[in-house]
Amino acid sequence: MIGGIVAAAPMANIDELKSTGLKATLPRLKILDVFHKGNQRHMTAEDVFRVLLEDRSDIGLATVYRVLTQFEQAGILSRSHFESGKAVYELNEGQHHDHLVCLDCGRVEEFYDGEIEKRQQAVAQAKGFEIADHSLAIYASCTKSQCPHRPLAAAR
Repeated sequence: MIGGIVAAAPMANIDELKSTGLKATLPRLKILDVFHKGNQRHMTAEDVFRVLLEDRSDIGLATVYRVLTQFEQAGILSRSHFESGKAVYELNEGQHHDHLVCLDCGRVEEFYDGEIEKRQQAVAQAKGFEIADHSLAIYASCTKSQCPHRPLAAAR
């Protein structure tokens, strides 16, 4: 157990850090564990900091920002910028996906659609481009009447 966070495979986290050239420091291990064990897949630095505070970790917000940047540079995390203007991080599992962002609660759902990918390639090719990378975020309102993620004020 690391600062209240149960590490299922601490050696795997240590090996993951070492394979990217990063030393396995306690703050890095705790922050990586937050992503591996957390209920939220997409997290801001403040979200990570809040989880660490709940687990009584003594890691400061500046350290969280620094480690998240290091993890992004090392390819462990991917960063996205959604409408909130805040950077949102998720584990980089090597598989491309796009995002649906709820305008009501900010929840992010991942999806992959082969037809959308083909159309993007066709459009780029028709315009004389070759896609190096892309990011697609669709902003929408949830249509589920009993959405468990909708804030209480919006559910009424």
